[in-house]
Amino acid sequence: QVQLVESGGGLVNPGGSLTLSCAASASGNSFGTLHMNWYRQAPGKQRELVATITSTYTIYYATSVKGRFTISRDNDKNTVILQMNSLKPEDTAVYYCNALMIGIDSWGQGTQVTVSS
Repeated sequence: QVQLVESGGGLVNPGGSLTLSCAASASGNSFGTLHMNWYRQAPGKQRELVATITSTYTIYYATSVKGRFTISRDNDKNTVILQMNSLKPEDTAVYYCNALMIGIDSWGQGTQVTVSS
């Protein structure tokens, strides 16, 4: 399995920005073969997929964040980034990093994002 550690969460005003990072402890050059996802879970709601970046750099965004969030990856640093702009109160959630491929489905511990004035 891959160990994932998220960072960068916090409290931000509506309209503000945050950058989430996910550091992966993947052996050798294997990080580049992983599909990387960001999920979020708000209180009382199901976990939802926010953004995906595949091993071939195909990118997907949930409709609710399209145009505001940007996912990227740095395979040399074993890191995936979620840049979040124009944040709204409804973006408040615990954000989780997920690494996925055949035989691997790893999750980080999550980082809290709170959007409030």
